[in-house]
Order: sequence, then C-alpha cells, then structure tokens
Amino acid sequence: MNGRVEVVHIGCYTAENGGRGTGVMTARRDPESGALTLLDTVAPTASPSFLARHPTRPVLYAVNELADGEVSAWRVGPAGELTPLASRATGGAEPCHLAVLPGGGHLVAANYGGGSVTVFPLDSAGAPGERTDLVAHEGHGPDPQRQERAHAHMVSPGPAGGPLLAVDLGTDSVYRYDLDPASGRLTPRGARLRTTPGAGPRHLTRHPDGRRVHLVGELDATVTTYELTADGSLRELSRVNASGRPGHVQPSEIAVRPDGNFLYVANRGVGTIAVFALRSDRPDLVAEVETGGEWPRHFALIGEHLYVADERAHMIRTFRVDASTGALEPVDEPLPVPSPTCVLP
Repeated sequence: MNGRVEVVHIGCYTAENGGRGTGVMTARRDPESGALTLLDTVAPTASPSFLARHPTRPVLYAVNELADGEVSAWRVGPAGELTPLASRATGGAEPCHLAVLPGGGHLVAANYGGGSVTVFPLDSAGAPGERTDLVAHEGHGPDPQRQERAHAHMVSPGPAGGPLLAVDLGTDSVYRYDLDPASGRLTPRGARLRTTPGAGPRHLTRHPDGRRVHLVGELDATVTTYELTADGSLRELSRVNASGRPGHVQPSEIAVRPDGNFLYVANRGVGTIAVFALRSDRPDLVAEVETGGEWPRHFALIGEHLYVADERAHMIRTFRVDASTGALEPVDEPLPVPSPTCVLP
C-alpha cells in the first residue's frame, strides 16, 4: 500500500443476536486504492450494531443491540485502539442507532424494540452520564408483523438549531424534537410527520443544501424526498422506488455524496446499491450495481470509495465512486468480516 493509511472501525452482530462477530473491529484503509486490511477486534462487546464518533473528541460510541439495551463509549487511540470510558443502559430494548448532537454535549439513541429515544449528557471527555430523558413513541402501522407497535430506527441531529429527527418504522412517522441543553430533555417541535401508511421508514439522509431530506421506506421500498422548511416541518416533494430490480426489496442505508450530486441506497434481498442523480427534487435512478451478497445492511462513503457491509454474506465490499457520473466500480475481492453491520470512517 502507498502513502497515508487510515483506520476504520466496524460494528458486528455477535452471538447475542445470532451473529459471528466478536465486537468492534478495525481495518486499515489505503486512501488511494481503497483497499481494506482487517486488523483485530479492539472492543469485545455485545452486538455493537451501529457506531458513531464525537465531533471534536477522540471518542467512539456504539449501541449494544440487546433486550436490555446499552450504549458504550471508548477513547480512540492513534492506531484505532479503544479504551473503555463508560456504558449506560438506554432504558429500552434493541437500540439500533445513535448520534452525537452538534456541540458534542449530548448523545441520543433510538431503541428499536422499545420504540423510544434516549438522551445522555456527555462530559468533557466525551463519556456518557446517566440518561436525562426517555421519550416513548406510541401507535402502530398496518403491517401486523413489523408495525405492531412503535419501532424507533434512527436519530438525525439537525445542524444550526434545526430539530432532531427521529425515524420510527412502526408508526410510519418522523418525529421532530428540540433539546434543552440545560436539562437534557426533548420537547416536540410540532406534530410528527406521518409517512405513507405501511412505508416503514428506516433511515434518512440530509442533503448538503440543508433544504432536502431523503427518507427510505424499509417496508414499501421507496425513497421519499421532503423539503425541510424554515420552521422545521417537512413537506413531501417526490416519491420513487428504491430499486429497479424485480423481487424482494428491503432497503437499509441511504446517503448523499458530500457534493450533493448523487444519492445511494442499499437494497437487501436483491443485494444492490442503487445510484440516483439529484438533478431536481425527484431522484433519478441512473445505475444499480450488485454487491455480491444479498443483505447489504450498511455502507459508508469515505473519500472516493463506498464500503458496503453485508451482514449475511459476512463481508465488506469496496467500490470506487466516479465523481462525475456517480457510478460504482468494484475494487478487488470482498473482505471477509463476520456479520458486519456498520462501517465507520
């Protein structure tokens, strides 16, 4: 490998969730070629299925997706090694997503099984304290198997005073919250956004222009684009299919390139990454590539490359991104990784 080397962290499902992983792993990344070299498990912890970083401190966070949910925090060393800081109970079952709010003062987590959002204060070292709030969602959707009750699936902090958006698959809703930094408590900012019944919203991504939000429906396999207005409300602009392939499509991750020109969606079942051009408020499907597995749970855009974690194929697949067309070209062979669920640059 040539030149500068980076380290990425990888979250995996462990035996507690039927996975083969052993905790948080590291891989060495060559920024030029995009190649990954798997290193070691740096934090033996139960099912760290989603990871996040502190914006200013060398701290990494993970949800522990368990019946009695937890979040864990580690200090990150220069070679990617992790030193434990703290673990806290989320107050809900199966947390599956977390994020640090702008300013770095609070951590929020989505409890999928509990259908709730949890808030933790962060001290000067970035370690989480005892939770300051636990907001439970109520309701259900039309799918009796997947939407029998609330299932919070993602939390997306808003920049520059914008609302925290909490995506709930079970209630077909996106909730909007403001955080009081003094008390660490959440208050609703107006009524929740109700999506198409049965959409099962999973994840969203914010466009760099600050005006648009793209939301992927896990159950109806759609991408819905909304305008985020000045008062923090969401107005639907368009809805398109998440994939152009026949068969079972169950989308997972969604992200916009930093330049704002292309949108990427991972589709489980058909095992693809769909590429959409963002020439207007209606995403235009311009390409769709196979990942080599059927269950791409997560991906990360890092520099000129896109890294796909396929949970069931036990691998991470690397693609080079064409900045002008958005197209994806496979790089080398997939990297064997046990039950990967998240790739964090």
